[in-house]
Amino acid sequence: MMTVKMSRGKFAALNACANEQGVIAALAVDHRLNLLQAIADARRADATIRDLHVFKATVASVLSPHASALLLDPEYGLEAIASCAPTTAVMLAYEKSGYTGEAGDRLPDLLPEWSARRLIEAGARAIKVLLYYNPRDHAHINARKQAYVERVGAECLALDVPFFLEPLVYDHTLGYSQELAFARQKPAYVTSVIEEFGQPRYGVDVLKVELPVNPAFVSGTRAFTGETAYTRQQALEYLRSAASAATLPLIYLSAGISDTTFCEMLELVAEAGARFSGVLSGRATWQGAIPIYARQGQQALEDWLAEHGVQNIQAINRVVTVGATGWWDVYGGRAAIELV
Repeated sequence: MMTVKMSRGKFAALNACANEQGVIAALAVDHRLNLLQAIADARRADATIRDLHVFKATVASVLSPHASALLLDPEYGLEAIASCAPTTAVMLAYEKSGYTGEAGDRLPDLLPEWSARRLIEAGARAIKVLLYYNPRDHAHINARKQAYVERVGAECLALDVPFFLEPLVYDHTLGYSQELAFARQKPAYVTSVIEEFGQPRYGVDVLKVELPVNPAFVSGTRAFTGETAYTRQQALEYLRSAASAATLPLIYLSAGISDTTFCEMLELVAEAGARFSGVLSGRATWQGAIPIYARQGQQALEDWLAEHGVQNIQAINRVVTVGATGWWDVYGGRAAIELV
């Protein structure tokens, strides 16, 4: 049997981020200024940094017992670590929110006061970086982004900590990412980033990716809104093609869709027979709580999460339990991993 070499530290930390079956059933609450703005919009008044602290800590307290890992940010989420269930691993984001550069470039940057070492010292079992990436962009732009990922990968390798990369695809020449024109190109774009960042040179351990299809444009599904980018059969093929390109564990993000739509799409992934290792979802689980907190406060937030938030995350967990396989299966199983 062919074996893959992996450090003991990364192996142990990946297992800590997964359940006993090796499936990563993680929850993301690393949202920053977009969450602050959402609270302010729902309140129709200013929101403060304290609102972020309270919201994140309450989500961690109520929902982390139902997650194998919890993704937070070091800017506003460190207080929430104390509220996290002891059996739930903590991941921390390393990137700044947003991006810089000329229109369409979306250049990334890291938080200047943090390093992978400091994130580990703050409690991280894994490091996450988000990257906006257009596979068809100018070569010099993508070279900068590739080097950026290589630097983080090298840093995580040196510290023996898993590196979760979240490449979000876009193309400003095709318009808004939720429009039909981009939806038609999305399968190729997602497959391309899976192929690119699965290369060993980047040091990535887990790819956190979008679904290669936009649910709103998949005819024959409950999520379909009227315009067709792909038939159900085509969507199944795109899901299979993207997953087959993976040489690393692949987990899906919810990208702001509802929990019911996310569950339907994960069921479609399972129907396609596309291998994936779990999810790292956020807003699909707790976005309905934003107006509750904004208008009624922390206790109402806690009550909503205890009822609806728990229902949402449990529904996602049930689908993941049926459809996903252990993160080690992409390597041929646990027995195929040689610890060094």
